Amino acid sequence: MSEKHINTKVITYPDNNGMKEGAELIKKGALVAFPTETVYGLGANALLSDAAEKVYRAKGRPSDNPLIIHLAEPSDAEKYCHVTPEFLRLAKAFMPGPLTVVMKKKDIIPSTVTGGLDTVAVRIPSHIAARELISLAGVPIAAPSANLSGRPSTTSADHVISDMLGRIDMIIDGGDCDIGLESTIVSVCGKNKLKMLRPGRITLEMLEKEGFEVELDKAVTEKLSEGEKPAAPGMKYRHYAPGAPVSLVCGSDEKRIAFLSRFAEDRSVALVCFDEDEKIKNLPNAYIIGSKNDPDGQAHRLFALLRSFDDKEEIKQIYAPLPEKKGIGLAIFNRMLKASGYTVIEV
Repeated sequence: MSEKHINTKVITYPDNNGMKEGAELIKKGALVAFPTETVYGLGANALLSDAAEKVYRAKGRPSDNPLIIHLAEPSDAEKYCHVTPEFLRLAKAFMPGPLTVVMKKKDIIPSTVTGGLDTVAVRIPSHIAARELISLAGVPIAAPSANLSGRPSTTSADHVISDMLGRIDMIIDGGDCDIGLESTIVSVCGKNKLKMLRPGRITLEMLEKEGFEVELDKAVTEKLSEGEKPAAPGMKYRHYAPGAPVSLVCGSDEKRIAFLSRFAEDRSVALVCFDEDEKIKNLPNAYIIGSKNDPDGQAHRLFALLRSFDDKEEIKQIYAPLPEKKGIGLAIFNRMLKASGYTVIEV
């Protein structure tokens, strides 16, 4: 499975017959990539142990990295995990949508899906194609992002085709993803208490506004040690990384721009900057991620920008700004930290 040899079918949503075929493939234990509002998912039947193992092989993903199960409705969660009052409140406020909740699993979910943990991560996506596929399949769909492990997540069908053609059975092209970053992941750790394991579009501030006390897991901003087991996807290993090394530049705008200006003539260096960086944004090796005041736009562009660097063989080093850690900026901060392997330059 690690070598490309499967005849991958690509369909464009909406395609009624194609969606039915994709649902049948899922039920039988085959792999189908599908769009969600966050990123593209690589779907498998979450009730079949060997289907989850196929996902790990197709991605080249460590098997202790748990998968998220995708359901059609919040009410379906009771079949697969021990639902808490906190989950029901979160579901009412944010589902369907880009929020994943970790709860104690029931035996029906194989341990291969959960990375050997006794918990399972549950999400109800809002994308119409994702919901249709889950409903047609009639089973929970275990789905990490549809990219080779370690690479930037896929936010378009072209990205999926680049990484997964020949490795999986079907790709459903549903256009570009709206959000561009994976879902927020939280676990329930007490009455009205949550731990945020991965930040996303549902922000810490939004959860607090709903009356929850939210603790930030150290893995959001720090590197886990080798002996620590990840509680949720994306917590432990190097993720989201293009081929060229990424370094994050931390300091005032003036000092950051002065540092990046040193590489103005060096085409082997990519300079990621904001619309407001007038002194460098028009350089031939400058790549604009968006306005400093538009973190949603930055999030939407981030993975596509990181993936684009792999198409430019001359790029040997990438410098990017360290985002602010508020709102969805915390999610961008988290992804950039992991993409850089925690390489931060203070200027």
